[in-house]
Amino acid sequence: MTQVEAPASLDQWANPSYRLITLILIRCGLRITDACKVPADCVVTDADGAPYLRYYNHKMRREALVPIDEELARQIALQRQRAAERWPGGTPVLFPRPQANLPGTRPIGGSTYRTALHAWLETCGIRDEQGQPVHLTPHQWRHTLGTVLINRDVPQHVVQKILDHDSPLMTALYARLSDKTVREHWERARKVSAEGQPVQISPDGPLGDAAWAKQRLSRATQALPNGYCQLPLVKTCPQANSCLTCPMFVTTAEFLPQHHAQRRATLQIISAAEPSGHARVAEMNRQVAGNLDKIIATLEAEGQDEEKAAAGAS
Repeated sequence: MTQVEAPASLDQWANPSYRLITLILIRCGLRITDACKVPADCVVTDADGAPYLRYYNHKMRREALVPIDEELARQIALQRQRAAERWPGGTPVLFPRPQANLPGTRPIGGSTYRTALHAWLETCGIRDEQGQPVHLTPHQWRHTLGTVLINRDVPQHVVQKILDHDSPLMTALYARLSDKTVREHWERARKVSAEGQPVQISPDGPLGDAAWAKQRLSRATQALPNGYCQLPLVKTCPQANSCLTCPMFVTTAEFLPQHHAQRRATLQIISAAEPSGHARVAEMNRQVAGNLDKIIATLEAEGQDEEKAAAGAS
């Protein structure tokens, strides 16, 4: 998705209609049939001026609304302008077929978009983890949006509303898939303590599921900007200093940018404290800086090991 959503990739669309359909599929989770048949007057606003995309859910046989951002609303307005230039008398659809459509009433077909999508993916050179060309279907973006929203802790009933699911059972599937994926990544990731020492958390055994449930609860209620707290929720934190001096702190390579930024800020504090005679402040921050050095070295060593392994495999 990082490759797909990159501005350089989206700009490879020669047809602006297909580009906008792609954005609607990714950001709104519409089915391709519904996206192609979006009406020209599809943007409505609430009392606060927030925009929504109005469309007809053909599967559920009902009209639906999904919130959109200002950028997407502007792109839709530009699409309407382009259509008005081609069909000055107006057109009822946002994406009229460019050919065999003299009155401008027939929308682009889903199969036509799929063909264009395959050509666009090839032009952009979108590749998977093995470096192979990616094959995508428009409906996969609907599933991706559902999982992304669940990962961002959007309440399940809200995700159900956004995707216009008739039953909460379908939305629940995204929650199960998300939990499985996040757990696999967590188990594989190298975890280090505030002192830069490896932390082993076994996913096996009878307590595996319970331990993961505890971890998910901690991440949801005690998540830190640069790691996670392993302290049980029923206990009070005994540490007077920051989490980087706490034995219950755990972090992974995903937080390396934050660790580098905090190290720079910590060194600046030390440089300012020492000449001013604030020995206690300098000493406390030297401990934090030392732990950051160990954390960064351990996590970056893991990345170098993975690069060497990948180079050897190739």
